[in-house]
Amino acid sequence: MKENVIGVITHYFPKVRAAVVKLKGPLKAGDTIKIKGHTTDFTQGVVSMQLDHEIIDEAKKGQEIGLLVASRVRQHDLVCKV
Repeated sequence: MKENVIGVITHYFPKVRAAVVKLKGPLKAGDTIKIKGHTTDFTQGVVSMQLDHEIIDEAKKGQEIGLLVASRVRQHDLVCKV
């Protein structure tokens, strides 16, 4: 299974289980991603993304988006498309 790094976590909000991701590549709702870091390693589907507090279905390279995550993530964790 090939993994392409498409972003990096810049912030995490534990109360809402959301992360801010600085994208290095495109991402769509429904894509499967893997989040990897020093103590983080899990796979999930992209269920909800936001840009400037608006729900979006597709994000482009260079954007900083909000992403619901299934587990705790940390700053500098990598986001890979699976």
